[in-house]
Amino acid sequence: MARRSFLRQMMALPLLGLTSWSQEPAHKPLNVMMKSAWGSDDPTRAAFPFLHGLALSEAGHSVQIFLLGEAVSLMRQSVAAAVVPVGWPPLEDTLNKVVARHVPIYACGACSRARSVAQSDLDHWGAKFGNPTIFVSLVEWADRVITE
Repeated sequence: MARRSFLRQMMALPLLGLTSWSQEPAHKPLNVMMKSAWGSDDPTRAAFPFLHGLALSEAGHSVQIFLLGEAVSLMRQSVAAAVVPVGWPPLEDTLNKVVARHVPIYACGACSRARSVAQSDLDHWGAKFGNPTIFVSLVEWADRVITE
């Protein structure tokens, strides 16, 4: 519910010209769950959950990231170092910033096993293995409204 309201507000602001970009708008903090299955075959899309999660975290929102499918391979340091999105810094740089902000990252356990992503790969980023139960709990967490 809160996400839909946030998105409606974000879409309306540029069209109405009600906000000066030099001023930070007052906002309630949100719980945002980013999910991605994009891997190193599309570096720009693969970086989006981390880039957007970082921006949201820096704006004062709570963020958690859940990776599945090909995206779990991004947890390998060698892959993260090789992924360079168009127009953005290397994924490894962004991941280091995400980790420094203590944004939780989960990698689907079954997807990770299928792609030989090991616990040591996740440990480098402070990430954890996820499963469907954790995924559902993150969606429910993100749908909760935060009261100030």
